[in-house]
Parts: sequence; C-alpha cells; structure tokens
Amino acid sequence: MQTITLNNGVEMPQLGFGVFQVTDLKECEEAVLNAIKAGYRLFDTAAAYGNEEAVGRAIKKSDIPREAFFITTKLWVSDANYEKAGKALDRSLEKLGLDYLDLYLMHQPYGDVAGAWRAMEEAYQAGKVRAIGLSNFYPDQYQNLVLMSEVKPAVNQIEINPFFQQQEDLAFFQSEDVVAEAWAPFAEGKDGIFTNETIASIAAAYGKSTGQVILRWLLQRGIVVIPKSVRPERMAENIDVFDFELSDEDMALMSQLDRNQSQFFDHRDPVAIEHIFGTSLAQLKN
Repeated sequence: MQTITLNNGVEMPQLGFGVFQVTDLKECEEAVLNAIKAGYRLFDTAAAYGNEEAVGRAIKKSDIPREAFFITTKLWVSDANYEKAGKALDRSLEKLGLDYLDLYLMHQPYGDVAGAWRAMEEAYQAGKVRAIGLSNFYPDQYQNLVLMSEVKPAVNQIEINPFFQQQEDLAFFQSEDVVAEAWAPFAEGKDGIFTNETIASIAAAYGKSTGQVILRWLLQRGIVVIPKSVRPERMAENIDVFDFELSDEDMALMSQLDRNQSQFFDHRDPVAIEHIFGTSLAQLKN
C-alpha cells in the first residue's frame, strides 16, 4: 500500500476504507472484515457514526497484527471542550477495543475548539494517539487554532471530489504540511458522477472504471482517500488503483469538472449549522 508521511513522521496509508452511514453493526463488521481481506489497513470511523464497536470487533477477529492497521476516529461536537474531549477519546478506545489510535480528528470546527484541542494534545503526548488532526476546517479556522496550539494538526479531512475540488484550500494545507483527506470522494454518486462523460472517456482509455479514475486523480494530488462500500467486488475495485497513472492531460481534464461548490452543505451556513449541530452544541452547556 502506498503511504504518505505526516508532519510528525508517522506513515499513513494513502487509501483506506470509510464506514460513514454503515449503521447496521453486523453489516459494518462484515464490511470491515471483507475490506481487511481485500487489503485495506486504514479504517476511518467516528463517535458520531455509532459503529466504532463493529470496526473494533472486525479488527480483533482478523489475524492481522494491530500495528499493521491505521485506525482513525473522531471527536463529536457534543464533546468539544477540554473536560469532555479526553473522556470521549477514552470511550472511543473502549468501543474499538484498542490501546491507542493512529489518528484522532476533531470532527467539526464548533464548540470549544481550543479546549478540545488541548485535551487532544495531551492524549497525543501521553501516547494514546499517534497523530491528531481536524475535519471540515477552513484555512482561517485552522490558522486560528494553530495560534493557540502546541501540536500542529497533521491531517484535515474535508470534502473533495471532482465536482468540489477545493483547489485553493488544498494548496494552502499542503503548504502548511497538513495532509488533506477526502471524504465523499465519489460525491455519494450525485449528479451522475459515475457516468460523467469526461471521466468515462478517461476510464475507457486506461481500461479502468470511473470510480478508479476518481481515486487515482485524488491520489496523484497527494490526498488521502477513504471510499466506502459494503460490496466486496467494489472494495476490490477501489483498492486496485496503483497499477496506472493519469497523464497530465487527463489530470487537466479532471480539473475542468470543478463546480467549486459543496455537493452537500456549506459548513458556514448558519441555518445548516443549526440544523445539523444545534442539538450537539446545546449538550456542551450541560
């Protein structure tokens, strides 16, 4: 598996497996076991996904040594302060059945971000976590956090797909030596992404699928990517992307697909934020 080196020297697989929206625990456990068999070692979950236990059970059932895995989970908004963040991490470790995490991310840039990050720094310094990072942070939010921090974030997991390429933000984070990790690399199939004529024509030239072209395009931009599937044949297809390379011309064609707009929601829209995180933010006051 191709790896990428984080700013603290930790090696992270560049392609992994995400379990967002795999809410049935039996299905999630089976999917992770199948992904392990297919060769995946990076697994990305979150407290908010409700499936950490299933991921942990699958890891335990495999005959793969713990150190061969790279396990990521995330701190949810309702625990985003100094007092709650450390306890939330311990809960995640218990659910996963692990002694340490490879990467712990702050899931959203809301709540007491500075306090939560301080607790994450302490967990990192104590050896509970090999690396800490962010998710869904914009460059200015990242900069503000860095001004209050001792440990620099290693990763920022953000939405990146052909229709929302985040070119400026990606360039910024890479200049800061922060690895970008793409969630929803296939835009969850929105707007016919798997049948897009441009991507399909590139795929045909390489004898690959449109999904494989999208993943290859992300990898060549230096991005970590975590596609999700519960189908073993799709898992195998998604990991089979290291035997070809897109030309500069094809990379340029892919860049023309950018709509510069999220395919889901704007993380700075007050209405969207209240709808999605309102209840979680209220829990911080308790």
